[in-house]
Amino acid sequence: MCLSDINRTGNAGRTWWLCDWLTQSPAPAALNPAAAERNPGAGASLPRRRSAGWKLAEEAVCREDLTRLCPKHSWNNNLAVLECLQDKKEVNQNISSLFQLLWNYKLNLTTDPKFESVAVEVCKTTISEIKECAAEELGKGYLVSCLVDHRSNISDYQCNQYITKMTSIVFSDYQLICGFTEKCRDDINALRCGSISTGEKDIHSQGEVIACLEKGLVREAEEQPGAHAIKDECKKAIMRVAELSSDDFHLDRYLYFACREDRERFCENTLAGEGRVYKCLFNHKFEEAMSERCREALTTRQKLIAQDYKVSYSLARACKSDLRKYRCSVDTNMPRAREARLSYLLLCLESAVHRGRVVSGECQGEMMDYRRMLMEDFSLSPEIVLHCRSEIEGHCSGLHRKGRTLHCLMRVGRGDMGAIDPNCQRALQTLIQEADPGADYRIDRALNEACESVIQTACKHIRNGDPMILSCLMEHLYTEKMVEDCEHRLLELQYFIARDWKLDPILYKKCQGDAARLCHTHGWNETSEMMPPGAIFSCLYRHAYRSVEQGRRLSRDCKVEVQRILHQRALDVKLDPELQRRCMTDLGKWCSEKTEAGQELECLQDHLEDLVSDCRDVVGNLTELESEDIQIEALLMRACEPVIQAHCHEVADNQIDTGDLMECLVQNKHQKEMNEKCAVGVTHFQLIQIKDFRFSYKFKTACKEDVLKLCPNIKKKVDVVICLSTTVRNDTLQEVKEQRVSVKCRKQLRVEEVEMSEDIRLEPELYDSCKQDITKLCQNVAFGNAQVIECLKENKRHLSSRCHQRIFKLQEVEMVDPELDYQLMRVCKHMIRNVLQCLKQNKNSELMDPKCKQMITKRQITQNTDYRLNPVLRKACKADIPKFCQSILNKATADSELEGQVISCLKLKYADQRLSSDCEDQIRVILQESALDYRLDPQLQLHCTQEISRLCPEEAAAQEQTGQVEECLKVNLLKIKQEGCKKEVLNMLKESKADIFVDPVLHTACALDIKHHCAAIPPGRGRQMSCLMEALQDKRVRLQPECKKRLQDRIDMWSYAAKAAPAEGFSDLAAQVLTSPSKNYILTVIGTGVALLFLMGLLCGRFTKRVTQELKDR
Repeated sequence: MCLSDINRTGNAGRTWWLCDWLTQSPAPAALNPAAAERNPGAGASLPRRRSAGWKLAEEAVCREDLTRLCPKHSWNNNLAVLECLQDKKEVNQNISSLFQLLWNYKLNLTTDPKFESVAVEVCKTTISEIKECAAEELGKGYLVSCLVDHRSNISDYQCNQYITKMTSIVFSDYQLICGFTEKCRDDINALRCGSISTGEKDIHSQGEVIACLEKGLVREAEEQPGAHAIKDECKKAIMRVAELSSDDFHLDRYLYFACREDRERFCENTLAGEGRVYKCLFNHKFEEAMSERCREALTTRQKLIAQDYKVSYSLARACKSDLRKYRCSVDTNMPRAREARLSYLLLCLESAVHRGRVVSGECQGEMMDYRRMLMEDFSLSPEIVLHCRSEIEGHCSGLHRKGRTLHCLMRVGRGDMGAIDPNCQRALQTLIQEADPGADYRIDRALNEACESVIQTACKHIRNGDPMILSCLMEHLYTEKMVEDCEHRLLELQYFIARDWKLDPILYKKCQGDAARLCHTHGWNETSEMMPPGAIFSCLYRHAYRSVEQGRRLSRDCKVEVQRILHQRALDVKLDPELQRRCMTDLGKWCSEKTEAGQELECLQDHLEDLVSDCRDVVGNLTELESEDIQIEALLMRACEPVIQAHCHEVADNQIDTGDLMECLVQNKHQKEMNEKCAVGVTHFQLIQIKDFRFSYKFKTACKEDVLKLCPNIKKKVDVVICLSTTVRNDTLQEVKEQRVSVKCRKQLRVEEVEMSEDIRLEPELYDSCKQDITKLCQNVAFGNAQVIECLKENKRHLSSRCHQRIFKLQEVEMVDPELDYQLMRVCKHMIRNVLQCLKQNKNSELMDPKCKQMITKRQITQNTDYRLNPVLRKACKADIPKFCQSILNKATADSELEGQVISCLKLKYADQRLSSDCEDQIRVILQESALDYRLDPQLQLHCTQEISRLCPEEAAAQEQTGQVEECLKVNLLKIKQEGCKKEVLNMLKESKADIFVDPVLHTACALDIKHHCAAIPPGRGRQMSCLMEALQDKRVRLQPECKKRLQDRIDMWSYAAKAAPAEGFSDLAAQVLTSPSKNYILTVIGTGVALLFLMGLLCGRFTKRVTQELKDR
């Protein structure tokens, strides 16, 4: 019989219908010449027996073992006895004659012509149906081989059982397999797999020879050091033997004896045949109770399956029609060719599944088992054993079981444990594609066990085995539901899935059409792609955010999946292949200490200007993408969930985000629902946006054309905003008919300006100029809410020159456009209408919010320090300022602050009644406001700070200022020591003569008297003050006691002021007279004096004229 070419399948049943022939089979002594030649002395060892009716049970050497090990009903059947004795390990190993007897019997049986004759008789119908077998020449043993090769097509039960039983006899000894010894003799000797001579070893050791050859074949495939190169014809024979033994583990003698006890332990109820015992043992391979010898034998068997899928009976049978259907056929002349490898079968059929083709459920089940097998044991992949040897020895030794070594290698591949050899990286990537765990997480046993609790709690709503389980786990990464071990296993797997878009089955299903249309891809398992797998996803997401006008957009379903992947990749920088490849150096240089979730990308964004060009480009593109769809930032979205639900849920619910969500988060950054993590994340994104205007999607979309036209070559957002704002301001001032900046850009520009005013860090030039001042003066003040800017404003006198100039410029802008004053707008948002002027007018209203009132006062103090900060005053007094205060302007520089000098100058001219009406109105308002609160008079505060602290501490400490400090200074005028302060108080007295409203204490005391006696007199120019003075002098008028007292005090003060500050010239004298409450009296006296002088002149003139005439007459 020649079985070397057999490709058999079958079921090991008992062939009781052969009893008659086996009972009368020839005795072992009747050896043919060839057998005798191969086994010298074999026949001599046994006496001659009659050939008919001879039974093995009658031999003395068998009787003891037969009685002890085999059931009595089998003793009359030679084949049953043979099967029993050769499968029992307990056979007496010391009786070599018994082994010789059994071996000679089997050899004689397989060479007996009756062996083939019985086949012709039993399989008569089958032979006629199979043309190849009918054509075989009888007498050479080929008929039985042909029948075994076509056993899957044999429907006759008896024929099937006959073939099965005969093969089990042959497989008990490799020397009984026709041609095996000749083909593998040299390799057996070279590998020291045993002796060719019969009888030197027991019957059970013969299986070890084949096992040794199989191990040699595996070592050669793995290119292990010192591996022997087995001849091709022997390789073919070894693989055929493995295929022949694929359905019944009894036929793999080495594995059978190595795993008999384990079979009883784990697979006691598993019926033999159709590869069921193999599969059961494979499933328990890593159990603690599994013997090491059995585990080793199973691993060798699995490695052979990896080299040729036909070594797995169940897989070959289940997938036979699908392999033919999808042209995954095997070249029969090359049994170990690429097409025969398990990996090729899996990739070919997985490709069909991913393309939506129908693959039988039985075949998919078998594929699932072997994909899980590949993920459990890295050693089944020769490429990994070959290329990852140093990584395994250095990092992953001792972790072999249940996929732990593979996950350790994946962790090394991620870069978490040092560098990895590129060949090892490619081998890992190939294995992940072959096993395809993305389609079913259960294929990855290490992941399945680590994440079981998370799946049961967080993903219980998803069907078990659904590809969305992995997405669900990613969504819960870094949440309280995630456990550490699951987190590590998940990131290790996702690292490799992220490098080939096809390994995410949902993404591939939804996007394969778009990928073919836009990125020119081919099949799932196509090797001639125009671009690498990692680049396909980059191509997809570039098209995901195209506008309708740009065209070539992704389908809706594909875009949803692309967004899902982007959300996942944002969780870990290593899940973005392009980012990690281009930024490896920068990550090590700038971000080596950033190990928390999401920190590495933030670090790269922070160092954007310092990155190498390639890295800067990819980080910039990703940041630009985030600006359009901030939901990509999964960690930020989780942190901001409360504020989103409270204030931004409508925007967040939109499937297409166009930057609205981030804008909403910025606008609500200081709501009570905002937590620290969210606020930090939003602020960080704002800080990143200032690096490039493209990072602000709404601003970029609204102003892109304006930037190209008006601000070319400007990249930084803050510079672009300044450029466009300057253009808008200039066009407004020049009153051009058509603004150069578009309406939509102006609208978005306003949003950007307001956002920038919220945090000093969003204005880099201001921040850089004031860094030292912030450290010195505002160290404990938090950024955001414009608090640092407010702190700098309040400490303006102590700022460095550079910072002072910047703050002044900022205040100038804010006073022109109060909406850019973040603190003002925030504190007064419930009270404010449009401008600061409205707030000032309603400051003392009963409805005014106290905090808002306090903020208005702060802005008034700022505004009064320089006329340029008061746009209304500046416009009203544009002619008066250069006319009366030019000397002050000449001394000042463009960036210096005037500390209220110009306003003080205008106040004095107001007292002299020399201002224009518009300017007079504005100064009157300032005088009235500053009379109630001394802080609104910069010059007074500058020169009188110490005097106020010394003379009026209680009045200054009052929360509500109503002119008490000014009144205190006036009363204590004689006690004031500093000349500068005394001068300011005298100026106050001078100003109060011009209008009673400037003197709030006096006005309050005389309010009723003004109403009764001066109601018809309009305010201003000292008219009401003069009315009161006349009433005071008129004894017929009775003034209120408090008013009378206050008036008398004012007269005394003015009298002292006149003495302390006499007129410096005629103009000052005239001004003092005109502004005096007694100007009518003074003017009457002056007029009377002038009239008397005139009359005297007339009289004296006539007298001198007569004297002159008399002299002439003489």
